[in-house]
Amino acid sequence: MSKRYPIPAKEARAEIEVKRSRFVATAVPAFSVEEARGFIARIKAEFNDASHNVPAFLIGFGNSVTAHANDDGEPSGTAGRPILAVLQGSGLGDIAIVVTRYFGGTKLGTGGLVRAYGDATKAVLEILPRAEKVPTHTTMLALPYNLLEQVRLLVAAWNGRILDETFAADITMTMQFTTTKFPSFQNALRELSHGSLAAEIIETNENSIMPLGAFLEDQ
Repeated sequence: MSKRYPIPAKEARAEIEVKRSRFVATAVPAFSVEEARGFIARIKAEFNDASHNVPAFLIGFGNSVTAHANDDGEPSGTAGRPILAVLQGSGLGDIAIVVTRYFGGTKLGTGGLVRAYGDATKAVLEILPRAEKVPTHTTMLALPYNLLEQVRLLVAAWNGRILDETFAADITMTMQFTTTKFPSFQNALRELSHGSLAAEIIETNENSIMPLGAFLEDQ
């Protein structure tokens, strides 16, 4: 399995003010350069009256990362590079960010700009919920009513998530497991039901986004 690493769980936004200039940092998960560029275009459209919309992104992680930043009209090296430096030091992968600046009338100078763009990036990373990409199976199981509570406990024991339960003559349960945990759940299910029950894999997703810590035991 490929190395797991933290990514943004969802979009987040934070704002700081420096000498009446507003810096609005928006961060999202992004899994391709195209996705990152689409996000940047969306933020530029949302804040089309801003002085600057400074983008940066890291697609991938570690040795296979694609990194990009530009200054969007700020003095060279004062905006994109400090944002990217904070991202690279964060341990995150698959992240895109735009820091939007509304000029407040007071020039910040080179050092002031570097600090402000870096601090705005840190502000959004502080509130950014983390997740990770893990391979998962979505599975389906038909079970009798008398085993419902025991199967629910088994799902929890193997770090699964119940996505849906449909109650009819039997109960149809839709569940999600990491690919490494699913065989253990399946064995426990067979044991519980004396071999009469088995879950069926209906979908495998190599890049499921799971909240960080949900599968802590799953290495």
